Amino acid sequence: MSKADVIVTNAVVRTMDPEQPRATAFAAADGRIVLVGSDDEVRAIADPGTEIVDLAGAAVIPGLVDVHNHHLMAGETDLYQLTFSPSATFDEVVEAVRVYSAGLEPDAWVIGEAFGSVLIDDFSRGSARQLLDEAAGGRPVALTDDSHHNRFASTRALELAGITADTPDPDQGHIVRDPGTGEPTGLLLESATIALTEAVDAGLQRTPERYRGASRRALEILHSYGITAFQDAAATVEIMGALRDLDEADELHAWVSSCMLSSGFLFANTPFGDELVARGEEFRTTHHRPDFVKVALDGVPPTYTGAFLTPYLETPEHGHGHCGVTTMEPAELEDWLLRTAARGLGAKIHCTGDASVRVALDAIETVRAAGHLEPKYHIAHGQFVHPDDRPRFASLDVAADISPYLWFPGVITDAIAGVRPSEEASRLQPNRDLLDLGVLVAGGSDWPVSESPNPWEGIQGLVTRADPLGRHSGTLWIEQAVTLEEALEIFTVNGAKAMGMDDVTGSLSVGKSADFVVLNQDPFAVPAERIVETHAVETWFAGRRVYAHA
Repeated sequence: MSKADVIVTNAVVRTMDPEQPRATAFAAADGRIVLVGSDDEVRAIADPGTEIVDLAGAAVIPGLVDVHNHHLMAGETDLYQLTFSPSATFDEVVEAVRVYSAGLEPDAWVIGEAFGSVLIDDFSRGSARQLLDEAAGGRPVALTDDSHHNRFASTRALELAGITADTPDPDQGHIVRDPGTGEPTGLLLESATIALTEAVDAGLQRTPERYRGASRRALEILHSYGITAFQDAAATVEIMGALRDLDEADELHAWVSSCMLSSGFLFANTPFGDELVARGEEFRTTHHRPDFVKVALDGVPPTYTGAFLTPYLETPEHGHGHCGVTTMEPAELEDWLLRTAARGLGAKIHCTGDASVRVALDAIETVRAAGHLEPKYHIAHGQFVHPDDRPRFASLDVAADISPYLWFPGVITDAIAGVRPSEEASRLQPNRDLLDLGVLVAGGSDWPVSESPNPWEGIQGLVTRADPLGRHSGTLWIEQAVTLEEALEIFTVNGAKAMGMDDVTGSLSVGKSADFVVLNQDPFAVPAERIVETHAVETWFAGRRVYAHA
């Protein structure tokens, strides 16, 4: 038995290891768990140099896992951008822009997020641009919605992006125009945002130091929530370069999996697709694994770009038979997945409608039939899954990457209810069904699409199907609630398995990284409505304390 560097004792330990689910102590050496058991068993391997951490009965769980976020984007938002809640009204967004702009240089960009999907109509009006032009003092303004699929540009921002009344809609994108004048209102949907993103990038002139700083800040925030492993769901050369550089400087205190972009969605002036995949191994380090690609197979329901098997509610613009379309033809998706699977890469596939879920599963079935059994596949979001397709997740070994923003009543669910039939809109996220079918369900925040990466908001939402912060009343399809034990699995061992990292993290098991969280309360000892009050007192990664609550 190895002598221990650190011993944690006198704790209530939930290991998430079915072979030894409970313990009171564990020991680590060289960053790995070497013994899990009772206080007496573990203390017996201490020597004079061992650090003894007596937790006086505190609850301990493995480091939490976030299987879907955009960490560097969130870090940049925290450090450099205007933020407002998705629940903010249009007038509140305008006022936030006014206050933020007052301290800026005359030509500085105003970058902000995230306005709620329920404000799409407000931002579609020509008057919105005039109001935001005035609030920003004529500065270029770029605001992102809560889905991060759509953006709003002020007059100056449209000029810098080269978008005029004569600019045609790009493929898979839409420039919203005033019906009377034909002038852009400023609202840009899906791929129409790329020109604005290019203009923002040119204006900000991001540097490698800025990318590293944003990544470092995101890690600090994630550690404060007890997260020690995560998957960046839309990685670029710049993002993976920052992760590599941090790890080489011994500053990446987390296990990170990256999903390399298949298209230019969200980012501009960066390699994607085959060019990015060919470079992936440049960025592999001890703690960073570029093992996935990312496919955005459809858009989002509030802008009628999610792909569904049945039509949206009728509108003058879309008519009565609009179902949305996928961004790739089935044959194109199959080809991409076959080629990347041959490289040993898995894929995270963004699907918000049930039609896109079916197309994704069909393509994965082709990949599996071709003998590619090892790559990991995730259906991301998947809030609408046809009952016929739910068993296919398990039979095809596909993980359901579920996002907390859609587990309970809120802004996005309200926006979806405005465009989809009411019976369907009230039946989001069939989590209970998926678990009962043996599907690997893993939890992801989609931060900064979600305001916070706090896993306990998601965990309570999974258990109660109600808004854990009390902002919205009622429950959403309560029959799909899961138990607290299942919810904790979703945010620990399940996430690690989905990312292919259960060899190193996800449970407190001998041989795995000593990643754990000391909690302020035992979530199993409080009413379900108080689970969200749980927070990290300390976060440890590889046997080192990386966060302590002030």
